[in-house]
Amino acid sequence: MSRNSRYDILFEPVPIGPVTAPNRFYQTPHATGMGNARPNAGRALRAMKAEGGWGVVCTEYCSIHPSSDETPYAFLSLWDDADADQLAQTAAAIHAHGALVGIELWHGGYHSNNRGTREIALAPSAGSSKYFGPNQVRAMDLDDIAAFRRWHRDAALRARDAGFDIVYVYAGHDYLPFQFLSPLANQRRDAYGGSLENRARLLRELTEDTREAVGESCAVAVRLAIDELHGESGVSRDGDGRRVIEYLGELPDLWDIALGGFLGNDSCSSRFSAEGFQERFAAGIKDLTSKPVVSVGRFTSPDTMVAQIRRGVQDFIGAARPSIADPFLPRKIDQGREDEIRECIGCNICRAANNEASPLRCTQNPTIGEEWRRGWHPETIPPARDRRSFLVVGGGPAGLEASLALAGRGHRVTLAEAGAELGGRLLAESSLPGLAQWIRVRDYRAQRLAQMGNVEIYLDSELGAADLREFGADAVVLATGSRWRRDGQGATVRWPLAIDPDARVLTPDDLFAGQDPGGDVLIYDDEHYFMAGALAERLLRDGRRVRLFTPATMISAWTEMTDEQAFIQRRLLELGIDARFGRQLKRIDPGRIVSECVYTGAEQCDDFSSLLLVTGREPVDALFHDLDAAATRIGDCLVPSSIADAVYAGHRFAREFGEDPATLAPRRERVPLQPAIAEAGS
Repeated sequence: MSRNSRYDILFEPVPIGPVTAPNRFYQTPHATGMGNARPNAGRALRAMKAEGGWGVVCTEYCSIHPSSDETPYAFLSLWDDADADQLAQTAAAIHAHGALVGIELWHGGYHSNNRGTREIALAPSAGSSKYFGPNQVRAMDLDDIAAFRRWHRDAALRARDAGFDIVYVYAGHDYLPFQFLSPLANQRRDAYGGSLENRARLLRELTEDTREAVGESCAVAVRLAIDELHGESGVSRDGDGRRVIEYLGELPDLWDIALGGFLGNDSCSSRFSAEGFQERFAAGIKDLTSKPVVSVGRFTSPDTMVAQIRRGVQDFIGAARPSIADPFLPRKIDQGREDEIRECIGCNICRAANNEASPLRCTQNPTIGEEWRRGWHPETIPPARDRRSFLVVGGGPAGLEASLALAGRGHRVTLAEAGAELGGRLLAESSLPGLAQWIRVRDYRAQRLAQMGNVEIYLDSELGAADLREFGADAVVLATGSRWRRDGQGATVRWPLAIDPDARVLTPDDLFAGQDPGGDVLIYDDEHYFMAGALAERLLRDGRRVRLFTPATMISAWTEMTDEQAFIQRRLLELGIDARFGRQLKRIDPGRIVSECVYTGAEQCDDFSSLLLVTGREPVDALFHDLDAAATRIGDCLVPSSIADAVYAGHRFAREFGEDPATLAPRRERVPLQPAIAEAGS
């Protein structure tokens, strides 16, 4: 297959100062959860992007000094030559596939907790750290600013010597250079505070320093938070953000336009944003500078990408999450296989990994983060040595992924789904407000399976144990999913509640099956992910009165990990939800609940018309227990979790089936032991 000519513009080379990108696909800096602790895994992940056709591949944030430390979160560093030697291997791995490699030099300022280094945190002005706790930050004096410029210059030189092509000056996401820019963070009264020219002085100096140090061989990029979304009191797109670019427009070789403050604004989930949602911030920047511009926007459609370039919004297609969901997105467009792109669904499970200080994971791409650890490739899978016949029961995320990967290995696969269409839990969850993009998990796999000659799919096929025995497959895989619990057991209440059988108690499954909850609805959330909040939104939009009780201190508390919680709570409060926090269910009577304060144990009673329990799920595994033959449970059928975990479980099963267990242990990053240091006083 050959490329569609209307996408040719995406594959034009673009000069960036002294270097030239081979195409317009630009993987902007993004976290991986690998950092210094997992250099092999990080290197393999980035190299896979280059192999997949990304013309520019950037690192995650790279600390320039021990006073910029975010332990326990993983980050890179360029504190010394040993760091540079390690990063040189990443640069070489990316170069091997013909891509440019960029590095994002970083100082967190008051975002740096320095728990690992125990250095004093620095910021433009004294005050509290961004982390809750007793630690404060010290206002930088002129000597500190001079030292900071020296640290940045030294790191740029190390980056150049390590083989990097693009060196970033990072004034985004509320980190130190941006803190100097923002009047909300900078209360200085010297040459670095007050007027915009003074507040932008450090950014200008850093950019000039970097150009002087490495500009002959490296491009210098400025990543600027064009708007911190605090109105005209802070940096705004039509205020100081625009004026900064007018002031410094020709100084860097590239402008990387981002949003400031809360990372959820820049990596906004699909629940609260559409593809290309940042265009309103990036539009018009090219009128202010002759230098190339890049911005992100969760781009997955090549037609949208082309439109961005032709309309002059930007020169590159910036991407973080789409490059995670499909590292081979550019290659597929180039080869005329755009219908095979694993489109990012914007669920932000990748952001959750970062916020949990864990390695990267993705709902659409189960191989991300496993490139080195398990040797997994997103586009190739080793053929099976002994080809078998499989019966996969259940067409949800785990069953679909297992079927696709098993068929990719050459096995014969029969997929039996009890319902009228494939998708399992995805059918219900993608029907919730803002979650329509989640059906892409089903669509990608169903489309691929339909093209495979060794796969048969049967719908409306509910199978019993006798059917499975009669079928005679070499192996049976049960991916029959899970159901929502009716006993109230959840994250806080670890035992079944006392529930009167006459109480009108519903679960999400009842609502998805079309049951009318009646008038007013009381939702009890002890699961804390998206479900309770999304159902509350649906009910509120239907005009119902909704009360939400939760043992947590906020609505949908775990969505802090996906950077969505503030958006969810704001939307539900605007829609009129009545939320009660710190309340744990104790008993459910007809038309009445008894709850207690999670702190004091004080009880209270509340009436309800319908009670919706969103507490936890249990496997649908009766078929497994009815069988007297061997079968394997995967995904929610084994243990309910996220869609990402279900997809991973299906993929891992297929990869590992029939393989020698001794060869399957994942590799671990091991730090060589150093000579012991004599104990103090010895």
